[in-house]
Amino acid sequence: MTQQTRSQPQDQAPERVRALRGATTLEVDEREHLFARTQELVDAVLERNALTEDDLISIVFTATDDVHSAFPAEAARQAGITHVPLLCTRELDIEGGIARCIRVLVHAYTRRGARELRHVYLHAARQLRTDLPE
Repeated sequence: MTQQTRSQPQDQAPERVRALRGATTLEVDEREHLFARTQELVDAVLERNALTEDDLISIVFTATDDVHSAFPAEAARQAGITHVPLLCTRELDIEGGIARCIRVLVHAYTRRGARELRHVYLHAARQLRTDLPE
């Protein structure tokens, strides 16, 4: 079975579907703050991986149980991501887990290899992946 890709110039690697991860935290559970932090996270994932909205397949957001002020997907829509399926769900409530945390899983087409992807962890969420460079 051959791997299906989008248009592929002869001198470039084929586009593949890749998944990118990231997370951020909120200082307070307020709508405007959630919007700002979510937009910062999504912008950083796209920028660090040279992606545009046209490259995106879908975005899944999770939030810890202490986030009630707004949907992270609403923040992404307000930031201009209007033609990509978005989904919000709850993160597992694990004892000792990080508080007021929003995580993201971005599916996108890219020519980058798995080791070239730049996952993004901001603010207190940096502690989730201390093995990754900033």
